[in-house]
Amino acid sequence: MRYFIEVAYNGKNYFGWQRQPNQISVQQVLEEALSTLLRTDISVVGAGRTDAGVHAKQLMAHFDCDIIEDKQKFIFRMNSFLPKDIAVKNLFEVQDDAHARFDALERKYQYKLVYGKDPFSQDYAFQIHRMPDFELMNQAAEMLLHNRNFQCFSRSKTDVKTYNCKIKQAVWKKNDETYIFTIIADRFLRNMVRAIVGTLLDVGYGKTSLEDFQNILQSKSREEAGASAPAHALYLAEINYPENIFLKTR
Repeated sequence: MRYFIEVAYNGKNYFGWQRQPNQISVQQVLEEALSTLLRTDISVVGAGRTDAGVHAKQLMAHFDCDIIEDKQKFIFRMNSFLPKDIAVKNLFEVQDDAHARFDALERKYQYKLVYGKDPFSQDYAFQIHRMPDFELMNQAAEMLLHNRNFQCFSRSKTDVKTYNCKIKQAVWKKNDETYIFTIIADRFLRNMVRAIVGTLLDVGYGKTSLEDFQNILQSKSREEAGASAPAHALYLAEINYPENIFLKTR
């Protein structure tokens, strides 16, 4: 039986989602907990990769095992095996060929800014000490919706077949004292969201004009774009799938 497992995690103590030698990852911790509980070697395939320090409110991964009779008991026991900064939120029975990465229709990321010094958000938001022009930043963000190739925001030497992404939404909004950038697309390149946020901040601070921003998009060069914003303020917020891959109504 194939299952989708929904997890959330605080990425502060991890070198990203993906398993890697000599570094602790979320994937490794999750696989070890699953293998212990199910008493067999379990490998999971995640919907995507988050970089070191990035958080996830919802990440889906798939794995195969014998039928799990009591899902709620399984979730409870998994959470007792996992550290406090990783949580299993749900478990779904899916079609045998369902794929957590390739079947995803769209992904949503959010980036959080806080103006001024705040001891309660220092690990979970980027604290800025000059107020940028969010209206200009939203004008620049609107340009992203009319672009397809995002090589200028991709990490160098990334092994991908295409730099094309279809962005559905990109907007800054204020929520209490936090400024949140929400971006939704069918796929994202490595480091893409943090590079976009860093470049939008350059626009907001007057370092980069709207014309410059358009030229950056057309340049296909990472060197033309701004520096990446810090990882600790980025969240993978949501992943959407077609309903027909789930065996039961969610």
